[in-house]
Amino acid sequence: MANRRRGEVALDLGGRRYTLCLTLGALAELEEAFGVQDLAALAERFGSGRLSSRDLLAILGAALRGGGHDMSDAAAAALPLHEGIGPVAQAVADLLLTTFGGEAPPQNPPLPQDA
Repeated sequence: MANRRRGEVALDLGGRRYTLCLTLGALAELEEAFGVQDLAALAERFGSGRLSSRDLLAILGAALRGGGHDMSDAAAAALPLHEGIGPVAQAVADLLLTTFGGEAPPQNPPLPQDA
């Protein structure tokens, strides 16, 4: 079972539940795969909101391994997509948000303005 507090996200594919997690090792793997020098550059790349199928596959493979699944990128690419790419894209988006966070909500609401 995926534990959000540990940065894990669940993904159901082909009747099996997988745990995705971007561990430090998985993040280092992604830095190498995307040719970036640090986590800030990795977060900036993912923050663009545009990921190719190659990007999704690289993230999925690293996240599966980070989640404890002994699976190559080739094996990850062969996972069944009976429900389309949507569940994978959503799980990866959730994982990136869990790992890198989103825009922080303001600490206090803005002061009312005089009309």
